[in-house]
Amino acid sequence: MKKYLFSAMLVGLSLLTTFQGFSQSVNQLSKKEKKDGWVLLFDGKSFDGWRQYNGTTMPANWTIDDQAMKVFTAPDKKPGQGSNGDIIFAGKKFKNFELSIDWKVSKMANSGIFYNVREVPGKPVYYAAPEIQVLDNVDATDNKVASHLAGSLYDMIPADPKTVKPTGEWNTIVIRVENGNVTHTQNGTKVVSYTLWTPEWDAMVANSKFKDFPGFTEGISKEGYIGLQDHGYDVWFRNIKIREL
Repeated sequence: MKKYLFSAMLVGLSLLTTFQGFSQSVNQLSKKEKKDGWVLLFDGKSFDGWRQYNGTTMPANWTIDDQAMKVFTAPDKKPGQGSNGDIIFAGKKFKNFELSIDWKVSKMANSGIFYNVREVPGKPVYYAAPEIQVLDNVDATDNKVASHLAGSLYDMIPADPKTVKPTGEWNTIVIRVENGNVTHTQNGTKVVSYTLWTPEWDAMVANSKFKDFPGFTEGISKEGYIGLQDHGYDVWFRNIKIREL
């Protein structure tokens, strides 16, 4: 019995060491990732390279919490009321790329990840850029439409909700964009695919809430910034990394 207990303790210690090793790798790149061309857009310590969409500085309702970017409900707002706090990585525009982001949400939370963002004065980030939905699928008020659930191309193509982890747990979304061909891979499962600037894309836009948005009907930009949304809830992002294709 002692022998088995000792073996179990060794296994537990090994698992703990492995877990600690993973936690230490947050916001870091492996040698292989560096060799493959990945770069970090967030170092876990600062907002270097990031700023408000249509602004010059970071909004006040963003902070760094346990090596993650956290957007939270502004003091003068109610949950669900954004405070013009959408942000972009303004260090560079991207065209063909693979973007990987870890995210987690608080109860009822709603947010989004955007790519090919172009800044349109007086308009929100979602006015002229595709959105990958970030959501508490269980309790968020915007969970009644399949294409509004986490991982979806918002209001156009639904993602499989079974690929989403519960509130408070980290999810990983990978968005690949290459010559207009786009895929969303959520927690290791490809959940969405589509092609920009095609008749099929135009048809999806015409059947969505974006049908009257000139930012969509006049065409999504061929390149642009990476953006994150302030929707008035507590949401965290980390391990934000990208490689150009």
